[in-house]
Amino acid sequence: MRLFFSILLFLASANMATAQEGPLAFAAAQAPEAGTGICVEHGMGDTLACAVSKCMTESGLGMEDCQVDAYCMPAGWSVDVFMQHQEGPHWHTFLCGWQSREQAMSAVEIACNSDWLIECSAVRVWSPEGNEESLGG
Repeated sequence: MRLFFSILLFLASANMATAQEGPLAFAAAQAPEAGTGICVEHGMGDTLACAVSKCMTESGLGMEDCQVDAYCMPAGWSVDVFMQHQEGPHWHTFLCGWQSREQAMSAVEIACNSDWLIECSAVRVWSPEGNEESLGG
């Protein structure tokens, strides 16, 4: 695991020169029950490092506790989906890389189509430009 993060930090520093080139990427990292980090940036290394860093700040935990849950490049339309199992556990799933808001919301409907979920809904949505938008439209 430490090797993964060493490589991640190397990629982040290697991307510095080209960080403003290419499409935006979306990344989400979570420490279960403790914190989440979400970033929309240029470059794989920068985006992943940003998400892990935000997760560490929010959770107060270390790098080993903040796992990358989603990565898409290009970012496309991206959604944070809250899910709760009928037995009680709950979590967030991230769907990213969709070509339209409508596709992203259709993906949420499909992800939520389960008999064992007692709650499931989109809680946040981002445009391909990385702007968090209202769920209302």
